[in-house]
Amino acid sequence: MSLTLDRVSLTTASGRLTLLEEISLQLTWGDRLGLVGISGAGKSLLLRLLNRLQDPTTGRILWGDRPLGELPVLEIRRQIVLVPQESTLLGMTVIEAMAYPLKLRGVGAAEIQRRIDEWCDRLKIPSDWLPKTELQLSLGQRQWVAIARALATEPQVLLLDEPTSALDVGRGEMLMGLLSTLTQERSMILVMANHQLDLVRQFASQVLHLQRGRMVTYCSATDLDWLGLHQDFVAARQRVDEEWNLDHDEGSPTLG
Repeated sequence: MSLTLDRVSLTTASGRLTLLEEISLQLTWGDRLGLVGISGAGKSLLLRLLNRLQDPTTGRILWGDRPLGELPVLEIRRQIVLVPQESTLLGMTVIEAMAYPLKLRGVGAAEIQRRIDEWCDRLKIPSDWLPKTELQLSLGQRQWVAIARALATEPQVLLLDEPTSALDVGRGEMLMGLLSTLTQERSMILVMANHQLDLVRQFASQVLHLQRGRMVTYCSATDLDWLGLHQDFVAARQRVDEEWNLDHDEGSPTLG
């Protein structure tokens, strides 16, 4: 099975602003795509399109040989699972939250328990987390549980939006290693938006670099100029800071 984007663009409702411009790529089993770019580049928007939280303005997204827009949304979200940057447990305890999507899929109680045990073990989730609610967990702990919950559903495509933003370095590296193993073990496709280039380099088989919704680079991770990418990041952030300062200065009242 493949996931294909064919000249996909997204504009605002008025059509005056282009948010994503003619993005084309193809992913198949075992691929690990790292989405990189500074804030506002369009990474989260692209993940939302892949999960059909939004539809492209132009272009096509294909799941296999079928247009994503023609498939039932529930079917898509059972196969293509998105873990947003700030996940919620919906007022449930950790164990309830991990079981909930599996109950919706009609998974039996014994299999639900087996999957919860497996992912708590593989992600080293301590048993004393299980009765806690999200109010009793740190942001990083909630991220960790949300990733475990998604993996327990055994998706065909896993979309991760800044999954390491609230994790310490050790846990982030542990996650990269596990995800790399899973793509081979479970024949998954993984797409991860992440601004931490050192972690993307550990994880990705392919990299898509976005700037202001435009595709700057799309290539194999082994062919990527990582030093050049880092320099592009620094320059892009500097341009954004300069533009913000210019806008702020122009909008400031004159004293005197």
